[in-house]
Amino acid sequence: MKLTDILSGSLNAAEWQQKGYQLPQFNIKAVREKTAQEPTWVHFGGGNIFRAFPAAILNDALNAGEYDRGVIVAETFDYDVVDKAYTPYDNLSLLVSLQSDGNIEKKVIASVTEALKADYQFADWQRLCDIFRKPSLQMISFTITEKGYAYNEADLERGMQPVFAMGKVTALLYERFKAGRLPLTVQSMDNCSHNGGRAKAAVLAYAERWVNDGLVPAAFADYLRDKTSITFPWSMIDKITPRPHEKVKELLAADGFEDNNYIETEKHTFTAPFVNAEEVQYLVIEDDYTNGRPPLHLGGALYTTRETVDKVETMKVTTCLNPLHTAMSIYGCLLGYTLISAEMQDDDLRSFIQKIGYIEAMPVVTDPGVLNPYEFIGAVINKRLPNPFMPDAPQRIAMDTSQKLPIRFGETIKKYHARGLDKSNLSLIPLVLAGYARYLKGIKDDGTPFQPSPDPMLDELQAIVAPLEVGKTNQDYSCLRQLFSRRDVFGVDLYEIGLGEQIEDMVKELFDGTGAVRKTLHKYVRER
Repeated sequence: MKLTDILSGSLNAAEWQQKGYQLPQFNIKAVREKTAQEPTWVHFGGGNIFRAFPAAILNDALNAGEYDRGVIVAETFDYDVVDKAYTPYDNLSLLVSLQSDGNIEKKVIASVTEALKADYQFADWQRLCDIFRKPSLQMISFTITEKGYAYNEADLERGMQPVFAMGKVTALLYERFKAGRLPLTVQSMDNCSHNGGRAKAAVLAYAERWVNDGLVPAAFADYLRDKTSITFPWSMIDKITPRPHEKVKELLAADGFEDNNYIETEKHTFTAPFVNAEEVQYLVIEDDYTNGRPPLHLGGALYTTRETVDKVETMKVTTCLNPLHTAMSIYGCLLGYTLISAEMQDDDLRSFIQKIGYIEAMPVVTDPGVLNPYEFIGAVINKRLPNPFMPDAPQRIAMDTSQKLPIRFGETIKKYHARGLDKSNLSLIPLVLAGYARYLKGIKDDGTPFQPSPDPMLDELQAIVAPLEVGKTNQDYSCLRQLFSRRDVFGVDLYEIGLGEQIEDMVKELFDGTGAVRKTLHKYVRER
């Protein structure tokens, strides 16, 4: 059983279906021909999240017979992805949905019609220029990570042959401008706040520099700012797509599916002909398109207003997911866990995050209307975090914690204060922040050392708690005021807000010798 069997004429469909594989229900060659002539969608970034989510929901629309065109992939960074993960497999891939009950769903994704290298050194660049001149093109989109929207002075100085992704996109938009100021939507699908704004800022930085340098007319920058021509909608995306999992590789091999090899490129991209991902997914998009759009709503995408997208993002980041992740990462490291799914089998930790979400954070959440906050948290606690196929580690989530705390907890505390709510109702959120002081010491609950995860402020914050010792009686905890008054770390001065002394008392309990973390966690969770 190989992916290339599907287009070669050697497919034994009955065997695939008997083993639980869902095959494409549309004419792949016809869709590819139509897309080549009249493309509607180009996606930049051919990684795992794209294949598991945007490409998969387009595949659903094609299977339903509701659409006739696929998506063209353009890779801006790691060209080995095209050569090793797309071309050898006829641009097909296998999506393996990993469900919390231990079952898996296997679906062949055939919605990708071409995979191109987005760089001037390749012949593919001319093909991309041709595509951008097509009136049929409706949308370009991105899953290039937050770093992909970066630009710097050196790249701006390269003129119209930049190295960074958004510079290349701007050069392609210039081709569309020259073809008659054709309309287009530039749609970020990356997991970062106000992502459309980041895309717009980067594109305009290149365009304005080129105008100043006399490389393009001023009308090009005007075209990019004209909301009737070019739009940069916001979106919120949420789906975990980890590296190819050994368990999945073994399951596929047992089926006789031969395309189960791991691929690591020279740039250390980890991929495979298959993508494993969780079953739960969300894609909420600002409905601001100038030339129509592919029907991703048929696969579950939600189109709404910018204000609603922002509310969904805020709900996720400050209440329903990200704070729970951080709470589990801090205490997971302290208690010696290496898997989030294993933490969810711990009654104290499971109750800890349940009560943070449902009891302490929920009173200040803004219901976005399109997604129910209670149902969102329910999916997190009952399906997403316990999923045995998700090899996510608290150590990974604990990276850059100092940068996350102001948003994930500081915003909730600010809302309690601004609305005059009784902050005495907060005990577990303060316990998370107290746990951070113990985490910074790098000593687990059993007394053994561990290395806190990378963080730009780690050395500075560890120096603050350096005088404290686990298990030492009658020690001076005055250093904690220097830590918990840091607005840059917690979003507020916790003493001014009325929580500093409460958190200090919790820290003292957490430092009270071996086993103190478990004892303190259990105490406050039970009391709550």
